[in-house]
Amino acid sequence: MRPHSAISDPPRVSFLLPTFNRRDVVLHTLDCIQACGLPPGDFEVLVVDNASTDGTADAICARFPSVTLLRQSVNLGPCAKNVALAAANGEFVVFLDDDSFPQPGAIARMLNRFQTDPRLGAAVFTITLPDGSQECSAYPNVCIGCGTGFRRQALLEVGGLPEDFFMAAEEYDLSLRLLDAGWHVRSFDDLHVTHLKSPVSRFPARIARLDARNNTLLALRYFPEPWRMLYAMEWLDRYRLMAIANDDRAAFWAGAAAGLVRGIAAEHCPIRAEAFEQFARIEQTYLRLDHVARQERLRRILFVDLGKNIPAYRLAAERCGLEVVGIADSRLGGRGLWHRGLPIITDGHALSLSFDAAVVSNLSPVHARQRLIAYRRYTSRRVIDLFQAVRRDGPVREACITPRAAA
Repeated sequence: MRPHSAISDPPRVSFLLPTFNRRDVVLHTLDCIQACGLPPGDFEVLVVDNASTDGTADAICARFPSVTLLRQSVNLGPCAKNVALAAANGEFVVFLDDDSFPQPGAIARMLNRFQTDPRLGAAVFTITLPDGSQECSAYPNVCIGCGTGFRRQALLEVGGLPEDFFMAAEEYDLSLRLLDAGWHVRSFDDLHVTHLKSPVSRFPARIARLDARNNTLLALRYFPEPWRMLYAMEWLDRYRLMAIANDDRAAFWAGAAAGLVRGIAAEHCPIRAEAFEQFARIEQTYLRLDHVARQERLRRILFVDLGKNIPAYRLAAERCGLEVVGIADSRLGGRGLWHRGLPIITDGHALSLSFDAAVVSNLSPVHARQRLIAYRRYTSRRVIDLFQAVRRDGPVREACITPRAAA
């Protein structure tokens, strides 16, 4: 990789990543980025050092003199990518964490995706962890901070990450603005990023506080009526249950209070109803559940997972006149917890109940697929994924219903 002079052509791709006290990790990441498969003159790398105290900045300068290093006097969190964005020159921008990097060939395929879809604003990568498992956003049309490519024109139009978030839900804020402006935000199975998920500088209590604060602020800031307060309260209840399970109650309540105070005081800037439906899929969820319920003559259903979009599934069941016997959640079940009048139970308890079908109530493509496969093994009853999370880069398929297993 070589620096670009003032008269040379700008790079086609700019890699942006913040770092904080992960010297060895970020050095490894920078090594991997250089093997992305693009010619040296076609990309640049910009690193924002968030006031590291472990010699990270000096090590980057010594080992990677062509990397643009932007030193900060305070820790700006993942939203420090905005600092790099202001200095980036590429036609396309790739957001990474300091412990994530694209697999060889992925960036070239990303460029092809942008070329074939002029309204593609964000191409979300498939994220693979060291153990081979995958992770993704809780919603299909939301970018991921550790692996998303952007058309820089789209970012310049809507702005970068929300600087008042620091971390947690910042990708949601950006994605909602992109969708509202008419840009596409899509995930692709052939774009691969490895995420090492380094434990250094990860603080569970801080994440619990910021999850509660930022998601509440997000809903109150952008969601149109009548969904604004409904989603804020339902998301808060979900994060409350997660905090109980992780023993982070104090952090949650601090974040919830801050989110409500700031969200109610902030200017309401609702996104278009069409953009919100594209994101939340409330009407789609109802129509698909109604179709399956009529087709299969369902009366009693089990929800599988307390997914982030549980409000859409719960409301759809009410509109369809379906009785929900409970929510089977492998993380929260068995603790005596309830969500909006529904018991949160273990898979074992759930399978002892009487219901006509299990409905995977999770929009996250990775987690929905995992739970669909698991419940196919658990029960001979119907198992339904309304959005069939098999291909994330194509049109959403019709509801997937598993065949009845032999008795």
